[in-house]
Amino acid sequence: MNAQSPRPELIDRLRAQIADVGAPPRAVGCLPFGVEALDARLSGCGLNRSALHEVAAAASSLVADAAATLFLAGIAARLSEGGGTVLWAVTRFDLYSPGLEQVGLLPDRTLYVEAKEDKDVLAVMEDGVRHGTLAAVVGEVRRADMIATRRLQLAAGERAVPVFLFRRWRRSGACPLAEPSAAATRWRIGCAPSAPLGIPGVGMPRWSIELVRQRNGAPFSFIMEGCDATGRLALPAAARDRAAVAAGAAARAA
Repeated sequence: MNAQSPRPELIDRLRAQIADVGAPPRAVGCLPFGVEALDARLSGCGLNRSALHEVAAAASSLVADAAATLFLAGIAARLSEGGGTVLWAVTRFDLYSPGLEQVGLLPDRTLYVEAKEDKDVLAVMEDGVRHGTLAAVVGEVRRADMIATRRLQLAAGERAVPVFLFRRWRRSGACPLAEPSAAATRWRIGCAPSAPLGIPGVGMPRWSIELVRQRNGAPFSFIMEGCDATGRLALPAAARDRAAVAAGAAARAA
């Protein structure tokens, strides 16, 4: 796949838009999730801010796809907390902005680009990374070969801009993460049974979060509470802990 053959007018518009984006100070190193059990399993204790990371839904279903999208949006929201802009490139604009805002990714911090094909998305991503002013770059594709992911990984390392490739399902039964990649981490995100809130049919979202591969580290998996309004995950409280918290709150109220 030639990641250097986008439509010229698309790249020209993107460059004009990015030129208006300020370049707030960006932290280098790693972005921790803020969950000790999770960060301790990651080499570097967080997501490398100068690397390519990949995410895929655990199944070819709308609910798994939504969980993976919100997982990515939560990370992007935390990366843009200092006022930076996130570039999000797609071939089909099916993102629900109010939903992304609920996990902290604000509309005024997000630059959306709709491209015609995967190769255009990959080229837009690379161009955005190399500009060097963005807080993060996210792209959704169905195909990306090793050459394309190496280019993104090199650009991320050179410009210290984190890059996230959302690999969408092409057909049932063929996990997108089966294809080789130069990404530093590869994540598979799905849905897990929610914690009941006492109202039939309503519960806090829970996700199955599996790190399929990481450079210099071992794979692992967790069941986590979905992102809150600031894009942060949390471990589900044990039943006895929830009971203790409820008892303590009742005692204080009395």
